[in-house]
Amino acid sequence: MLELAGIIILGILAQWVAWKFKIPAILPLILIGLLVGPLATLFTSDGTKLIQPIWNGKEGLFPGESLFYFVSLAISIILFEGGLTLRRNEILNVGPVIIKLITLAVVVTFFGAGLAAHFIFDLSWPISFLFSSLIIVTGPTVITPILRNIPLKKDVSAVLKWEGILIDPIGALVAVLVFEFIRVGGSEEFTLTALIEFGKIVLVGFTFGFTFAHALAFSLSKKIIPHYLLNVVTLALVLGVFVLSDAFAHESGLLSVVIMGMVLGNINLPHIDEILYFKESLSVLLISILFILLAANINIEDLLLIFNWQAVLLFAIVVFIVRPIGVFLSAMNSGLKTNEKLFISWVGPRGIVAAGIASLFGLKLHKEGVPGAEYITPLVFMIVLGTVLLNATTARIFAKLVGVFLKKSDGILIIGASKISRLIAAYIKNNNRHVILVDSNRNNINKAKALGLDAIEGNIYNDQLKDNIELNDVGYIMALTGNSDINKYAIDKFKTQFGEHGSYRLITPEEMEDPQNNPQEGLFSHTDDYYKLIELAEKFPGIQEIKIKDNKQYKTLINLTKEDKNIIPLFIKDTNKNIKIISSYSEEIEQVEEESFLAYIGKPIDIEDIK
Repeated sequence: MLELAGIIILGILAQWVAWKFKIPAILPLILIGLLVGPLATLFTSDGTKLIQPIWNGKEGLFPGESLFYFVSLAISIILFEGGLTLRRNEILNVGPVIIKLITLAVVVTFFGAGLAAHFIFDLSWPISFLFSSLIIVTGPTVITPILRNIPLKKDVSAVLKWEGILIDPIGALVAVLVFEFIRVGGSEEFTLTALIEFGKIVLVGFTFGFTFAHALAFSLSKKIIPHYLLNVVTLALVLGVFVLSDAFAHESGLLSVVIMGMVLGNINLPHIDEILYFKESLSVLLISILFILLAANINIEDLLLIFNWQAVLLFAIVVFIVRPIGVFLSAMNSGLKTNEKLFISWVGPRGIVAAGIASLFGLKLHKEGVPGAEYITPLVFMIVLGTVLLNATTARIFAKLVGVFLKKSDGILIIGASKISRLIAAYIKNNNRHVILVDSNRNNINKAKALGLDAIEGNIYNDQLKDNIELNDVGYIMALTGNSDINKYAIDKFKTQFGEHGSYRLITPEEMEDPQNNPQEGLFSHTDDYYKLIELAEKFPGIQEIKIKDNKQYKTLINLTKEDKNIIPLFIKDTNKNIKIISSYSEEIEQVEEESFLAYIGKPIDIEDIK
């Protein structure tokens, strides 16, 4: 009981440390696992581990095969949650690159790392290629925390995010095929049946994932499942799909749950965010437990096997040669620039699937007396820990060095997706600025997406938005809801993270009646509130522009908008299509370039009236 409680407590402590120091949680989790596991044998009085997952094969917290059953089920939940976060609109520009990364780059890693392992450690070909198959994967558990802390171009983030989730079941599948090849001793018969088994896994995985995703979607839309059972029914279904899929085609379960998550994530469903939020919390707990258990299960003898220069050389080849070759081949003739390819090459940390399956296969083959099997688990953990440590400490610096770090976060986050918000967002997007709408109203979000706008259904009162990598390039906030309390709360909560260059909100009716009480974060005008904007949007459904000759004419126009209740100024657009938000302190824009435009909502302005 003490050990089980200790794993959970230490795991959550590691998660807090990771959050505090902005590093992937896998790093402190593995270090804690090693400390209470193999390293503990160096200082405990009886030379035993503080946490013993498996002891003598039959004892410990998870005797026999139970640890690996738990690992498999936990990974299925983690990958389902990752699949839920994948959105089709993220890969419009980089879809071909992602496809090549999970096909062509997989082949490069498989053969490149396999050759390196064989010649450096003198391992047999089957063991060498089992090692290389296990390090094919990257993984969302390590990629996502890194991306959250680095403002990157959307395409670069999308490539790394999608690769990390989609490549996990592919890597697991390749590892299983190599593992089975080793167990049967290799034969022409196996080679012939391997293709049949591969096709069976793909067919079952896609069929089960697609079918059960739509079954759950139907149940949600028809309200067959009561709200209070929503999360636990989804959890039970994910586990059921994983086990059932595996029963029909061995090792197809991971592919099934990823497909299921992807399909659900791209269907407009009620309460999908609640499911995602629940699965995120559950994934945090499972990841915390898994990495400590798997690291603690390593023996000190295993660590000594890789305490040499050969391990360093193998690590360097995998990270600095094999990974870049795979990325550059995959990104040929794509829209990615050289510096973006370099950054994607640099960021390739391995995660839970590599560690979990390595522990399973390494122990099984070692028990069966396969020569060199004892190297599998420590070598994979060396790659996992080394890549995470490297990327966690250098990714931000490397992003700045190669020039993919967004020096100026000029994306705009709009709180609220009502008609006026959609109108403003469409104008911003048409002027080549990244804009994202956030609203808890599903209907508003659907209307925004129908216009081709980036929109997130979310609640600003939880922390989900703070962890969303789609908002990495946001530097401005505009709170445009009809609720003044929500607007004020949004500015107070997000201005540090998302409003570093400007945080604005609509003024309240009370502030509108008192011109002297003009808030510094006031938006557009100190005489117009949300209801005035909505009224004008109904009367004049469009944003208009008028050319500004000079700064004097700009001030004349602003005075006109203050006097005329049928005009509200919104933005200043210069000759390069750069737009500046007009605050209720309109004098903040002190100098306006010649030949700029004033964007406004309301009745058409006759240029003759302001000469």
